[in-house]
Amino acid sequence: MRYSYCPKCGGALRLNENERLVCSACGFVFYQNPSASVAMILIRNGKVLLGRKRGRYSGQWCVPCGYVEWGEDVYEAAKREMLEETGLRIEITSLYTVTSLYGEPYLGTEWYNPEQQSVMIWFLAKETGGELRAGDDIDQVGYFSYEELPRIAFPVHEIVIRKLLEEQLIS
Repeated sequence: MRYSYCPKCGGALRLNENERLVCSACGFVFYQNPSASVAMILIRNGKVLLGRKRGRYSGQWCVPCGYVEWGEDVYEAAKREMLEETGLRIEITSLYTVTSLYGEPYLGTEWYNPEQQSVMIWFLAKETGGELRAGDDIDQVGYFSYEELPRIAFPVHEIVIRKLLEEQLIS
């Protein structure tokens, strides 16, 4: 998202040679940093838990995920998002991978939005309680093997699910 005016003095912002927004009046550099999001990988009997999206990606599936809120620890965000979307309480067992939701593999797809960037932190988790049910922006949940995968909403989720298969974490 590109802004036009300085949040400090109201002067006009312009792009400098480093593609950063700089105030032409006071010189303030307006850093636009990506937001942080989390995704929680829960595997049962060689199958990965997915949720079917509501809204813009209605009917398509994804690994349970969501944004880290201001002032929130990424591990707590992961637990909160999993509970909101699936009804399950989890314990994070390890960091799995980190991806950028920008550029490849999004170029040329309906998901590419150069003004909205995010870094996604992927965690492996184990279930500690709760009851599996859809919630928040998910209307259905289920476990899937690689061969059973429904249409996946986001290219980066497909990449990570394929990585789970290659590493023999799912079947």
